[in-house]
Amino acid sequence: MIEPGIYKDVMGSFPSGVTVVTTLDADGGIVGITASAFSALSIEPALVLFCPNYASDTYPILRDSKQFAIHLLSAEQTAEAYAFAGKGKDKAKGIDWHLSELGNPLLPKATAIIECELWREYDGGDHAIIVGAVKNLVLPAEPVTPMLYHKGKLGALPPLA
Repeated sequence: MIEPGIYKDVMGSFPSGVTVVTTLDADGGIVGITASAFSALSIEPALVLFCPNYASDTYPILRDSKQFAIHLLSAEQTAEAYAFAGKGKDKAKGIDWHLSELGNPLLPKATAIIECELWREYDGGDHAIIVGAVKNLVLPAEPVTPMLYHKGKLGALPPLA
């Protein structure tokens, strides 16, 4: 048996980007989840995946909405990362967003945004594996510095050599 605390420490040793996945709830309000478990999956067809915890109150809304936007966060979006990592209905209070032409809530300042339709869902232990078919890609007019997650901390990607 793998001890959960050690497992989290080992997995936290792998630096990753930080994403926020957003959708609309039944009342038209923004809901979302912060996820570091994100990956490109396929070029043809264009597919990506993220892995929300089944225990998240946002998971069933994401699953049932059938569409979502994945934001690759910039170093300037610490408030968004922490807000959507929290619990409760008012996670997005005070967070700036607008609706895309596809009907997804979008957060400004991301390094990129991937708008998707739900393609498939798979069981992944205590997490779902949500696969999205890419429907639209958004890049900022000017490049921004990405956010990293490492050992429980968020920070800016340092300049690369």
